[in-house]
Amino acid sequence: MEWTESIRKAVGYLEEHLLDFEETVEVSHEVGISWFYLQKGFRLMTGYTIAEYVRNRRLYLAALDVVAGREKMIELSYKYGYDTPESFSKAFSRFHGVTPMQLRKDASKMRVFLPLKIKIEIQGGNEMDYIVEKMENFQIIGLEREFSFDTSYEQIPKYWDEFCEKYLARLMRTKKPENELEEAILNCHVGMFGVCIGDSADDRKFRYLIAGLYSGGTVPQGMTTFIFPDMEWAKFLCKGPLPGALQSVNTKIFKEWLPGNPQFEIAMEADVEWYGEGDTKSPAYESAVWIPVKRI
Repeated sequence: MEWTESIRKAVGYLEEHLLDFEETVEVSHEVGISWFYLQKGFRLMTGYTIAEYVRNRRLYLAALDVVAGREKMIELSYKYGYDTPESFSKAFSRFHGVTPMQLRKDASKMRVFLPLKIKIEIQGGNEMDYIVEKMENFQIIGLEREFSFDTSYEQIPKYWDEFCEKYLARLMRTKKPENELEEAILNCHVGMFGVCIGDSADDRKFRYLIAGLYSGGTVPQGMTTFIFPDMEWAKFLCKGPLPGALQSVNTKIFKEWLPGNPQFEIAMEADVEWYGEGDTKSPAYESAVWIPVKRI
């Protein structure tokens, strides 16, 4: 199925199941996209995670019910997926900026959140700077943490800051590792890659590795390895300061390159960000997004 049409169909499915929706995997089965790339593509194309979209739509519909005044707060709480009237009221107030009782007195305070309309419109897809390269299996090694799709945009940069502060800044300066883990970081160039892997048992989460190339030897405690099989990779060059350059190219991949591409589709639930050397705030800084692909 064509990519943009798949996201549009996902929105339609969510609208049909707003009050009984529970897991992203339900939608991925319906539209035929892996849950990992459905989550990633949905956010990049709409600006919302799937959970955010469902939550916002429910709270808008709840506001309409509040104004109508036909149901009690406890009934609305359960109807829209909240365990207690207190938790419902708190979420309602965060979204609309007023409590349910205040909105009932002044409906003009309501925040409107209508169903998303996904336009089938492709622009500039052929202008992206990328190559498709066949690579033999390669293995990475790194530090791993699991992230939620809902908070990953905020939490992953903090994870990098933690890694740089704890290890990278000193190692790049002194070149003197103090233990096996630091030796592996230095020798395997851990920090060269940021790797997302969608094999978590929880469809709301994914694995993320700050990684480098692994060429054998002891894997220190606290580190993880992963092998990518032989396959082709679409490699998109990013030029400019981080994180803006990478975010811009990621968005273009899902809004421009994938929707209108007649040759390739995604091959596995993973992607890689490659980081070059130099000042990450420089306009000339180079990085890249690697997407595993297969020919249609």
